Amino acid sequence: MQRLKIDQDIKPLSEIRTGIANFIKQVHDTKRPLVITQHGKGVAVLIDVHEFEAMQEKIELLTDVQMSLSQIENGQGIDHQDAMGEILKRVRK
Repeated sequence: MQRLKIDQDIKPLSEIRTGIANFIKQVHDTKRPLVITQHGKGVAVLIDVHEFEAMQEKIELLTDVQMSLSQIENGQGIDHQDAMGEILKRVRK
């Protein structure tokens, strides 16, 4: 996802209501999110669906890494050689 450009990518809800199709096209074309404000405060973010899916995948991967690190810190990991042995046993079946 591209970085937000403050001067182009923050719009009040009143502008969004009148030109939503243009803003959807902008988000799709630029791959940048669009921050929607109401009464001067950010209330929502409009992002391209493919960018959203990519973000979800990254979050899932980072969650898995964090869980793995936590398990290792708690002594729940297994030695590399033991893991290789288990994998090779399963592959050979």
